[in-house]
Amino acid sequence: MPGIDDLIPNAAQIRKEAALKEAEKAEEYARLAAAAEAEKRALIERLTKPSGKSEEEKIKLASTIIQRAVRNGLTEVQVYRFPNTLCTDKGRAINQQEAGWETTLTGIPKEIFQLWTDHLKPRGYRIGYQIIDFPDGMPGDIGVTISWED
Repeated sequence: MPGIDDLIPNAAQIRKEAALKEAEKAEEYARLAAAAEAEKRALIERLTKPSGKSEEEKIKLASTIIQRAVRNGLTEVQVYRFPNTLCTDKGRAINQQEAGWETTLTGIPKEIFQLWTDHLKPRGYRIGYQIIDFPDGMPGDIGVTISWED
């Protein structure tokens, strides 16, 4: 028959085991957070580089997105969403609607603006870049919208 010490370990031992468990949890959380941060950095790095798509591929993609929106009765469509870190000023000029905000764009968001300038604007389409979320009250992601209504 087990003795009381086998059934009820002393409090110091329990505290030590609990502290070890907490440390393991904290370590796992830190590892997951670091992995998520590395993934985010890799994504942003990829988005800052040119897409590698040809002009024709970009036009076809834009056409597909716009036609699908029209079929669904929409007059505008969000075509892209990206982290504010893809702007040289983290989206400040976009948020303030300053003239020349488009010069702060880099990577794929800049390519989208150029595609609009070259092919969509002459056909009467409008483009909008705006902050679409504010985590902790600070500008976050930016949405790119193409619209065609008067």
